[in-house]
Amino acid sequence: MAERARGEAKSPVLNVALFIITVVTVFMAGAVYLPAQTLSGMARNGLEFTAALMGILVCHEAGHYVAARRRHIDASLPYFIPVPPFLSMFGTFGALILMRGRIKSRDALIEVGAAGPLAGMAVALPLLFVGLADCPVGPIPTEGFIEGQSLLYLLAKHVVLGPIPQGYDVYIDHSPLAWAGWIGMLVTMLNLLPIGQLDGGHVFYALFGDLHAAASRWFLRGLFALGAAVLVALGMNAWSLGLRGEELVYAALPGAPWFLLGTLLFVLNRGTRFRHPPTDGGELSPGHAAVGVLSLLLFVVTFMPIVMRPIL
Repeated sequence: MAERARGEAKSPVLNVALFIITVVTVFMAGAVYLPAQTLSGMARNGLEFTAALMGILVCHEAGHYVAARRRHIDASLPYFIPVPPFLSMFGTFGALILMRGRIKSRDALIEVGAAGPLAGMAVALPLLFVGLADCPVGPIPTEGFIEGQSLLYLLAKHVVLGPIPQGYDVYIDHSPLAWAGWIGMLVTMLNLLPIGQLDGGHVFYALFGDLHAAASRWFLRGLFALGAAVLVALGMNAWSLGLRGEELVYAALPGAPWFLLGTLLFVLNRGTRFRHPPTDGGELSPGHAAVGVLSLLLFVVTFMPIVMRPIL
């Protein structure tokens, strides 16, 4: 994700320190949350998960960085965001790059905005396919969580594993590579939301110009509406199963992340009222327009209405 800032220090010490800490927290998350019978198995899961997920994130941020430098935009090294495993099953909230100044052309804006998600998915998708080949298919367990289902993820499961019978699903947590690939799709989807100055916001502005601010506000409202829809749908399902009290609240929790994300994006964009910094105009080249459309299509096929839900 590319953001703008002023006064950012040139020293890479903080970038390197955050990267090392993130490697540690991602390793811990892989070792703790992926099933293993022995300490050596936990360590192997942690190492594979760290290599895969950090590879995806590094390529995502490298895409932004290289595109920015190619266009002579002053961009920082990525700042990775570590998260302790008891707060996140992933061990990280991704990374961001700080950029000074204004991106002057629509072509450059497409390059900077789309390069990260496309580069990250170029790594995440092969990892997902390779990892799924090692994942067993079995009856949906009676406890735990089910990962979100996007169009691309459903297609990948069908291609690698064939038709999955009703009441069965793939045990994706049995492969660190597949789990990292799924997270890579989630990161891509979130970054490509066409809101504000997210990657998807950059792409949307380059494609549609002044429609960006209004579209951002409508997509933001859509996040809150989606959160409410998920909460009501899962809550009603849990109620029909006889769940009450804390169990009912727990069942409806998957709607909460959309409220949290919507609130965060509202706060971050409140000062600008979702207006994107203008470019100098000019025509968008056909090739760059195609990349922009591809990025928006990538958002559609990676979108997960429910990111993760508990098994009732």
